[in-house]
Amino acid sequence: MLRHLSIRDFVIVAALDLEFDNGFSVFSGETGAGKSILIDALALTLGARADAGVVRTGETRADITAEFDVPPHVAAWLDEQALASPDGENAVMLRRVVDAGGRSRAFINGTPATLTQLREVGEMLVDIHGQHAHQLLMRPDAQRELFDTHAGLTELAAAVTRAWRTVRDARQAVETAQSRDRELQLERERLAWQLAELDKLAPQPGEWEEINTEHRRLTHSANLIDGVQGALTALSESDEAMLSHLNSIVSKLRDLAEIDPALGDALAALEPAAIQLQEAAYSLSHYAQRLELDPDRLAQVEKRLDALHSTARKFRLQPQTMPEEHAARRAQLATLDAAADLDSLRAAADRAHESYLAEAKQLSKARTKAAKALGVAVTQGMQELSMAGGSFEVALVPLAEGGAHGLEQIEFRVAGHAGVPLRPLAKIASGGELARISLALAVIASAASPTPTLIFDEVDTGIGGGVAEVVGRLLHQLGGERQVLCVTHLPQVAARGDHHFQVSKASDGNGGTLSAVTPLDKPGRVEEVARMLGGLEITATTRRHAKEMLAA
Repeated sequence: MLRHLSIRDFVIVAALDLEFDNGFSVFSGETGAGKSILIDALALTLGARADAGVVRTGETRADITAEFDVPPHVAAWLDEQALASPDGENAVMLRRVVDAGGRSRAFINGTPATLTQLREVGEMLVDIHGQHAHQLLMRPDAQRELFDTHAGLTELAAAVTRAWRTVRDARQAVETAQSRDRELQLERERLAWQLAELDKLAPQPGEWEEINTEHRRLTHSANLIDGVQGALTALSESDEAMLSHLNSIVSKLRDLAEIDPALGDALAALEPAAIQLQEAAYSLSHYAQRLELDPDRLAQVEKRLDALHSTARKFRLQPQTMPEEHAARRAQLATLDAAADLDSLRAAADRAHESYLAEAKQLSKARTKAAKALGVAVTQGMQELSMAGGSFEVALVPLAEGGAHGLEQIEFRVAGHAGVPLRPLAKIASGGELARISLALAVIASAASPTPTLIFDEVDTGIGGGVAEVVGRLLHQLGGERQVLCVTHLPQVAARGDHHFQVSKASDGNGGTLSAVTPLDKPGRVEEVARMLGGLEITATTRRHAKEMLAA
């Protein structure tokens, strides 16, 4: 559950620190005071999108931190992501910083995190029902998402969507192969000709560099022979060879060093030099034995160089890249051959469709069972919300060939009272009925959710009177099982809260506006509920009425 919320320089909030407790907490205040701004700030810590507009005018950044207790499944996720609290506390701290340029940073327990990680952990901690939820329910996709979420079918629905995409891609491959048959054939012929040329040439990896090196050596063989032989003569083969002179010097110094050890340093330097000269002579001798004038080999090398170079120029390639291009063209031709194999493509499409049907039928079976349960629960909720005799049904409308979301379309159908046929929710004319049904769905769906904190942002819009009292009672009951936060404008709902926060606004002295939040004690709650009942002018009657509501 949410324990603490800290907000700095967010929209019209300069600085705010709030502590929260279990049960049902309500936020009330005049229109424009900033009640929903608190929910927007919390949503940022849960991974919502941000822009520069959230930074309070004149400030450099907005900074919001939310601290939650950690349920076991969230603790396991934090350990898996290496984001657990370093001090071992059973808590998680989510932080979001947005600068005046619109850039944002996210942190989980002080460690930098991605927005995806924030959203993932946020979905496990908080469920927010917005003030326009009843309007969203007019959309078929919103009905489907709410139903699948309530029924715990989101993973199975996602698997069906993935299977459908596989079917779509496989069918697209068949259509592409059919429509591009002539074009593919021309491309295949071009690649086949190029591949035949390259197969005949058979360029090898590293061959271009190696043959260039050999060509340079063969071209300069005479110079190499003369140079190496001259070096050998100077080192070891002439009467005045360096190696003979150096060995003679080393021999004399070795004798002299026995007389005066001070010559040992000079001897130690010359002895390795003699060894190095001897090694150089051996190496040159070995090289000279392999070196010879070979006009035939030079002609072969020049012919190979010319073949590699001319083929590279023909295909507009770099000679050194031809082995890779050879392999690439072979792979391209294989791909085109596969693409041209319509029978194989059709078989793959059929297999993908069979797999999709298996997943989709499993989803349909689970939806059928969940639809009955949700219909009964919402129908019961409608009776409590002054829609006596009304009924609710989740209709599974079959689709001819199925789709990305299964073999049926989810359609919420409602009868506002007894004797009226069920009609699609989108065709309900009464905004009040739509608001009540939306609220019933929100409460029922939330009761089935494992999320520890539930937030209702003015979901009671469009209702009043006795219905508002029922709504307050339902939310209070829900608060006995979960932490519930509710932004409301109805005194009947506010009076049911276990905790009450008043949101107010005032001038900052510089022509701007600041929002503040105050936890209310018992007298403060009487005044606030009285204000909600009677408007700006609070009378003894409204105060008495407020006390009666709070006492009830």
